[in-house]
Amino acid sequence: MAKKKQELKTNAMRILEKMAIPYEMQSYECDEFEDGGKVADMLGLDHRMVYKTLVCRGAGKAASGSGAEYYVFVIPIDEELDLKKAARSVGAKSVEMIHVKEIKDVTGYVRGGCTAIGMKRAYPVRIDQSAEGLPDMFVSAGKIGCQLKLKPEDLKMAGSAEWADLLRERG
Repeated sequence: MAKKKQELKTNAMRILEKMAIPYEMQSYECDEFEDGGKVADMLGLDHRMVYKTLVCRGAGKAASGSGAEYYVFVIPIDEELDLKKAARSVGAKSVEMIHVKEIKDVTGYVRGGCTAIGMKRAYPVRIDQSAEGLPDMFVSAGKIGCQLKLKPEDLKMAGSAEWADLLRERG
């Protein structure tokens, strides 16, 4: 008797299912990190709907008094994070991107597979306000080669996130 092929489930998907949040998973062939633009192109997605997850280390104490050292920011793939706006959004004196080598230790995810849902620890999450008006958005599913399509409000709920102005002004 042939074994049934096991369906791919990431931690993020299990959390969404437990919360009864609908999502669609889209997969693509990839063995190593690809930037968000290439992933969007491989899947034929509008770049404005695809978001990346960035992790920063903070300086100073968080406004919440939690003393949180790490912060998670979700922004459109073709945009840059404004570190001053990001710091203000979480009440930190300043923030800086963590080194690529630290991603797995801090989040439990690998570069290119990082998502704001189901990290090793609960960090403050901010989603750029540009997502607020979208009908759907795409984010990593927690594994390279997998993207989640879900409503921005659902990502906000699943990641215990807040909306914020996070983007660097284009000039």
